[in-house]
Amino acid sequence: MEHLPKSIVNLIDQFDKLPGIGPKTAKKFAFYMLKKNQAELNIFSQAISELKNNITLCQSCLTLADNKLCKICSDKNRDHSTLAVVADPLDLLAIEKSGDYTGIYFVLGGVIDQPNGIGPDQLNIQKLEEKIKANTINEIIIATNPDMEGETTALYLSKLLKKYNIKTSRLARGLPLGSDIEYADEITLSSALKNRNEF
Repeated sequence: MEHLPKSIVNLIDQFDKLPGIGPKTAKKFAFYMLKKNQAELNIFSQAISELKNNITLCQSCLTLADNKLCKICSDKNRDHSTLAVVADPLDLLAIEKSGDYTGIYFVLGGVIDQPNGIGPDQLNIQKLEEKIKANTINEIIIATNPDMEGETTALYLSKLLKKYNIKTSRLARGLPLGSDIEYADEITLSSALKNRNEF
């Protein structure tokens, strides 16, 4: 890349930092952008520069939003008595895509991962308890990934939530062990939601 202009090299380096993007794909992206007219580049640049400024966290579920409440939490047609607890906003989006869940969500902000220094105190568990106390929740669905960290988090939450005497269930094993909710197809997620197990 020593023969490329510095501005192209810089752009390739930035694309290369994105997850799942290798040097070859980063180079393709950079040259693709080079073919775009300045107006299109300005729109792309503006979208990136406004990303952090215009995004906030929903005050109710802690997912990404552009207002105090996200579209799901502010939707009166949703079942506000059923709460799905997910690790991050991508899992929320995956479940929404299945089209079979009509309740609301709560985003933990990750999963328990002790080897990497992430314990319950680093997650939004206290805010989850505050949400449960302040609302009438009839069922909590723990929708973490069926991997070691997701299972550890689910077990921790199931024990913690027993004191609230609320039906607590886990996504059924329609999701294979070690998979990510984010990458599951709609049929698998739909089956997991319909066949969830009670703790």
